[in-house]
Amino acid sequence: MSKPIIALDFKDMDAVRNFLGPFEESLFVKVGMELYLQNGPDIIKEIRNQGHEIFLDLKLHDIPNTVGQAMKGLGKLDIQMVNVHAAGGSIMMQRALEGLRDSGSTASLIAVTQLTSTSELMMQQEQNIQSSINDSILSYASLAHKSGLDGVVCSANESAMIRDALGASFLKVTPGIRTLTDDKGDQVRVATPESARENGSTHIVVGRSITNDANPVEKYRQIKKAWESNVK
Repeated sequence: MSKPIIALDFKDMDAVRNFLGPFEESLFVKVGMELYLQNGPDIIKEIRNQGHEIFLDLKLHDIPNTVGQAMKGLGKLDIQMVNVHAAGGSIMMQRALEGLRDSGSTASLIAVTQLTSTSELMMQQEQNIQSSINDSILSYASLAHKSGLDGVVCSANESAMIRDALGASFLKVTPGIRTLTDDKGDQVRVATPESARENGSTHIVVGRSITNDANPVEKYRQIKKAWESNVK
């Protein structure tokens, strides 16, 4: 079972060191655009040298050749998970997978469906997708599955639907995780660790609920316990 993935939403390595320092256990962390683009691949090396696993969350979305070549480079980093946007289409996702495997990487490749900050109204008015948000997400997930990817990023609200359609082993990586006392921030489709597990999420991503807490280590362990509480 995957440990909760902690989103390292920091600007520089000093902030990352200060955050990771008090943790005694090996973690699974997410390095996103803010951290990676301002610090480069050295940030990956340092975090891996500390013994932590990495989900590199860059959400690649470009023409197929560009994404495939970019993934060849990213695959040379010691990462365990990386992603693209499903909206880029099946050929783009296939090229991403080919590039990743050509690099020798065994990292999981997953696709973003709809961001957890996106509501159905936003999707319909701003993306001009006139279906329900669930239909849009399942369509993207099915496309990623047919393209050979390992799973998708979705909210916990859609995990059960995707599990039922595409199987339990297809990864469902769910951000927007909050405890009942946490502020939602800019997330729209949120869930607790317990409900994410019940709905079939295979991974949860937790950011500010941990990183902004007065005692991040204790909050992480609280969320980890809640995440694992439904395991039979």
